[in-house]
Amino acid sequence: QVQLVESGGGLVQAGDSLKLSCAASRGTVSVYAMGWFRQAPGKEREFVAAISWNSSSRYYADSVKGRFTISRDNAKNTVYLQMNSLKPEDTAVYYCARKLGTTDYKLEDRYEYWGQGTQVTVSS
Repeated sequence: QVQLVESGGGLVQAGDSLKLSCAASRGTVSVYAMGWFRQAPGKEREFVAAISWNSSSRYYADSVKGRFTISRDNAKNTVYLQMNSLKPEDTAVYYCARKLGTTDYKLEDRYEYWGQGTQVTVSS
């Protein structure tokens, strides 16, 4: 069973930066595509970013494009989400997930294993 652990969340002000990490404490992520999703209070979970296993392809939601960067270090079995120019609307619980297959990166049901999430709160 794969266990994913997110970290790096916190309370920041608008315009600040945060870097989230997602480490596999059990199992591996190094040969799988990975994604980040988020869920704001009262809203459905939404796609944020995804990266192929070898970092050759990256995908972003329009709302974060140009501000967020997804990356990975396969030697460390870890995926990152660098978040810059944060806005209050970025406030959410952020989840990482390990993907099945190599298509439909934005669809939740294409992801097999999920972390417990890390809270990001951006004040105005």
